[in-house]
Amino acid sequence: MSHPFYSSCRPVLACLLILVAGASHAPAVFAADSALTLADAQRRAVERSRQLVAQDYAVSALRDMAVAAGQLPDPILKAGIDNLPVNGQDRLSLTSDFMTMRRVGVSQEITRSDKRQLRTRRYEREADKAAAEKVVTMAAIERDTALAWLDRYYTEQMLAVLDEQAAQARLEIQAAEAAYRGGRGSQADLYVARSALAGVEDRGSEMQRRLLNARTTLARWIGNAADQPLAGTPATGAIRLDPAALDTQLAHHPQIGVLARQQDIVETDARLAEANKKSDWSVELAYQQRGPAYSNMISVGVSIPFQFDRKNRQDRELSAKLALVEQAKAEREEMLREHIAETRNMINEWQNTRERQARYERELLPLARDRSQATLAGYRGGKATLVELLAARRSEIDVRLQSLQLQMDAARLWAQLNYLTPDDAVTGSPAMEMNKDMQ
Repeated sequence: MSHPFYSSCRPVLACLLILVAGASHAPAVFAADSALTLADAQRRAVERSRQLVAQDYAVSALRDMAVAAGQLPDPILKAGIDNLPVNGQDRLSLTSDFMTMRRVGVSQEITRSDKRQLRTRRYEREADKAAAEKVVTMAAIERDTALAWLDRYYTEQMLAVLDEQAAQARLEIQAAEAAYRGGRGSQADLYVARSALAGVEDRGSEMQRRLLNARTTLARWIGNAADQPLAGTPATGAIRLDPAALDTQLAHHPQIGVLARQQDIVETDARLAEANKKSDWSVELAYQQRGPAYSNMISVGVSIPFQFDRKNRQDRELSAKLALVEQAKAEREEMLREHIAETRNMINEWQNTRERQARYERELLPLARDRSQATLAGYRGGKATLVELLAARRSEIDVRLQSLQLQMDAARLWAQLNYLTPDDAVTGSPAMEMNKDMQ
């Protein structure tokens, strides 16, 4: 014989089953062609980024500077008056004294070709570094967009679970009110049901805040497209990295590439410091006009810097540049070690999180559902109270939310691992090939 309270709730519970069945088919409504995939979001973010445009301008500027640095310095035009009398009868006369001359000339510094080539090469290496920094930025955009997309997706899934629980709680309140008015239930059951609804609504409010933040973060990357419904999640069960070849793969990490370009720059500086130990010459040609009674003259001269203290100037400069080369090598090696350790930790955490989530799907979720069903059956037979039924359902919801949280954590780790380097399928550009060529 069924419990009288359950008998009064049959119509309400029937409605609940219809509501739950309808909720299970709700995602199909959003499976429209306009759904925003993760790859679409990343492509929009890359196209929308102004930082990438700024870095393109930086590369262009440095390429132009490389051309300018390879040219000879501008010639210097010189004009003046030599040996002008300042007293006596020829005072301030330009033509009376045979030594007075009006002079016009030009001088040119003859910079050695190897120095000019090294200066050009240095700016080219600066441009390569700026290009490598663009690859870093592109990878960061793809990673951060993926994280924002996944945050919104899984937050919406959690909110749907809480909405489902809230709908159940409202139906249970209606059933408790009906039973109380009919004298078949207690007022305590009514309070318990209302408390359960308040708790679910509070959690739903917190989840709404998280969803709003996730939408805002996604909109930062893709603009108004963040309001589109989301497509299904990508396959997050595999990563592009091979744990056995991590040392080799991470040697091409964009941030390591930036340090490699910095090392190239300081090595070029060291070669330029070595070249500076040989002085550059300057040549000068001048035409000197004297008074009508005297012959005009020309002068030719050569200037050579005298490196009288090479030990404390040129040699010290070279030593400093060589020290910077060793510093760059050490920093690159240290960052590579750091990236390898961090990536191994993330891979371990990703694998562990997937293992835990699989356990939830395989064991904990079925157990939570079975407990709810068993408690409902006991409640129908008068062997369980409404409090026990609500506790069982709350426990099931908690397990479902924990399972979704683990899915979200695993997906976020997947995104961080998968977008250490840009995805050419997303960017539509040979960013990774460019980075490898620079290695």
